[in-house]
Amino acid sequence: MTFLQAIATQSMEIGSKYFEEPGKDQVRHIEQLGLGASGCFEEAYRKANAIEGPLDHETYADLIVEIKNRIGGNFSRATSEPGVVRVTSTRCPFGDGVKNTPSLCQMTSSVFGGIAARNFGFAKIVLHQRIACNDRTCEVSVVTDPAIADRYQGDEYHYQNGMIVGKVPFSETNKCLQKRIASAWCRAGDGRDAEDVSHPRVVAESEAMRTVLDMVEIVASTNATVLITGETGVGKEVVARRIHAMSGQRHKAFIAVNCGAIPENLVESALFGHERGAFTGAYEVHHGYFERAEGGTLFLDEIDSLPLATQVRLLRVLQEGEFERVGGKHTMSADVRVIAAGTEKLESQVQDGAFRRDLYYRLNVVPIFIPPLRDRTEDIPALIEHILRELSKQYASPVRALSPRALTQALSYRWPGNVREMENVLERSLLFSLGTIIEQLRFQNGNHTPHQDSPAASPLAACLRSARKEAADEVEIRLLRDTLTRSSGNITAAARLLHLTPRAIHKKLRAHQIDSGGFRSKKANPS
Repeated sequence: MTFLQAIATQSMEIGSKYFEEPGKDQVRHIEQLGLGASGCFEEAYRKANAIEGPLDHETYADLIVEIKNRIGGNFSRATSEPGVVRVTSTRCPFGDGVKNTPSLCQMTSSVFGGIAARNFGFAKIVLHQRIACNDRTCEVSVVTDPAIADRYQGDEYHYQNGMIVGKVPFSETNKCLQKRIASAWCRAGDGRDAEDVSHPRVVAESEAMRTVLDMVEIVASTNATVLITGETGVGKEVVARRIHAMSGQRHKAFIAVNCGAIPENLVESALFGHERGAFTGAYEVHHGYFERAEGGTLFLDEIDSLPLATQVRLLRVLQEGEFERVGGKHTMSADVRVIAAGTEKLESQVQDGAFRRDLYYRLNVVPIFIPPLRDRTEDIPALIEHILRELSKQYASPVRALSPRALTQALSYRWPGNVREMENVLERSLLFSLGTIIEQLRFQNGNHTPHQDSPAASPLAACLRSARKEAADEVEIRLLRDTLTRSSGNITAAARLLHLTPRAIHKKLRAHQIDSGGFRSKKANPS
């Protein structure tokens, strides 16, 4: 049972003591709780997006989808006629337990209806399908035009000017519960500011990553356009988020767009928006990413995948700060800080004519290159520690570290997928680990050993192997010395701390020419 469901269920149980007509009054009771939460949500959304005056239908739809998804739903827009906003969801914010308490659907109805009625003067909420009633999805229509309201049938709820039609006055108990649930809902949904003002963690033990962080600190306080390059999975978006979090726009939106994931025929509409009737299926005005990121930061990942026609329009926005929606006649301004990211192949695409040279130079005001993980092995132990800490929280797992063997695997592996691959490997290894230490890493396809270069590898590859082995040996020596210090040179105690056998410890000490006797006079670390 989710936290929100627990509060709502508890409120109904308490309020039922005061119901004269249990069925009818219970519905109104929970609707009024939802109305209180709707006001809180709307206020938080307006503040985060600097919105004043009545909402239009497009912004209203974005608002209800965002707030419901932030508390655990999976809502999205569906096609609808003018005067109607239609949304669907494949997951209920109240969890599977909603089937035991289907009246909780009235909470969604009152949140949607309260916001709509305050902004449009009228709202009829029609629940066509409900997961609570064993439907596979939820489907909701918000009708704001009274003239067409009769055409929509289903479980219906009416609101005018933010009030339930014919509602009963609040009791003192109801007011107290409404305040509590509104607080819970808003705390669950209003996570934007907390995310934006925090500084995303960037592991920087290597000289290369420390240089990256120095550049981030310098450029963050400016409005300069930044181009981040590097292989896939190196953490380009994390660096972009850190720039935003340290900038003057940190209290505004950070919107990340994967340009390569948008179909080519929809890229311009996605970025710049479109007017109603601009093309088949454009039933309403659509606000593009540039409008939604107003005053904040727009992160354009995989910028090298943009079609040439879109590159021309993007160049104009960067140079003039102006654009038009698709099918629009009015010029709009864009107060947006753009951070772009691409692969190392971007320069060669410029040479080949696949990417506009003028756009490249306009984006490349401040270039930041993030080296692949294989070229900064100093970052690997710290990254592992950070990722394992987050995974342990996510899965409530006791796993906290890698064994020396697993750490050697990590240091000798090339990590072609970089940090993203490391996250996947560590997650898989943690899930199949039985103790508090991961004994071996589980690479792709169940392979437990790192990928090795072929026998015919070049001298350069041999040098890289040698460098990786030296780095792994250095970490192992440091680990052995630290453990011997903690155990005052006691081999059995050291073996127990490292989850190895005394024989294995002796073998490693001989290999690294470490004398345990030199640690016997040292005091053990109390921890």
